[in-house]
Amino acid sequence: MTRTGLQWEGEAEDAAAAVAAAAELRELKARQSGDAITIGNEFSEIRVSRVETRNGARLLVEAPKSGQWVALCPLEVESLTWQNAETFSAMIGHPFGPLLEEET
Repeated sequence: MTRTGLQWEGEAEDAAAAVAAAAELRELKARQSGDAITIGNEFSEIRVSRVETRNGARLLVEAPKSGQWVALCPLEVESLTWQNAETFSAMIGHPFGPLLEEET
């Protein structure tokens, strides 16, 4: 079967990254400890759960509506307490991307 339609540069790399991320998420969820907690409001809903990794416990934070997720170590979670309201506003103002761009 021949695929028709638009393609973009890096499409194969994006697809491979999506497959790898889905596999990583399945592995993390398989190591979940206890029940997940879901919280939400009119703007967002998230699910958090504790997962065990070879490097210790992580907090898995998932946004079911967008499919975005991140697994944070205890220090990364603690670092949230060091931030001010402006940092969070900047993060919300730049959705689905990093606050700081990676250096090439």
